[in-house]
Amino acid sequence: MPTIITGVTFGVLAQTGLIPRGTRAFVFERIFEVFLLLGTAVGVVVVGYMLYNAYKYRAGGGRGSDADRPVLGELPSGSGGGRKLFTSFFLSTVVVISLVSWTYGTLLFVEEGPEAEDTMEVRVEGYQFGWRFVYPNGHESDTLRVPRNESVRLVVTSDDVFHNFGIPALRVKTDAIPGQETDTWFRAEETGNYTAQCYELCGSGHSFMTATVVVMEPDEYESWYESTEAGGTENGSTTGETTAESDPGGALAEVAR
Repeated sequence: MPTIITGVTFGVLAQTGLIPRGTRAFVFERIFEVFLLLGTAVGVVVVGYMLYNAYKYRAGGGRGSDADRPVLGELPSGSGGGRKLFTSFFLSTVVVISLVSWTYGTLLFVEEGPEAEDTMEVRVEGYQFGWRFVYPNGHESDTLRVPRNESVRLVVTSDDVFHNFGIPALRVKTDAIPGQETDTWFRAEETGNYTAQCYELCGSGHSFMTATVVVMEPDEYESWYESTEAGGTENGSTTGETTAESDPGGALAEVAR
């Protein structure tokens, strides 16, 4: 029941626009902006209050009586019976709880992703030292091709050792674990080529373990997907740009020397 209530609450907040929805990159940018703005506001208030008191209780300056100046080792007076302390604690509590709740609701969306029926699924298999992408029709490729503005769910695993699949430009990152499956999702708003990398030290060829992610127009992607064969394989990129080879033997041989 608490989970249902929490989900409904965050759903309502999402409809009001308080919790951002969109691509992963958009959501993480909103989180950064909120923390930046809130941190800046708190810093301005704290530093401003400190400077105000430093000026108010400064030495000299023809201020006259120093009866109300704080004295080292004595408890301050005139605080209104602790009202300032209570107010500061209350405001701090409100800010922290609000920020934690908002961040949790935002990251909950990132974690769960869009509904399954609204996504296309691609299986990602890591191996030393490359990536294999398997599409629903069984087609395999070392280049990940996806349509623009469509949510893509990646089911990630490993054939040998621990890897970590990530596309930094699209804010995607998840573990590739032998014998287990993890999943993540993303949606790209702009066409073009992106780079996927391994973020888990997995051997001597770790730095060569990259792959090209090609974001295509939807109709172009549909034409490409219909031309693929079930169980067929595709090696290399056909976009005219150089991509890292799945088995960088020459580079590894050079390292071995």
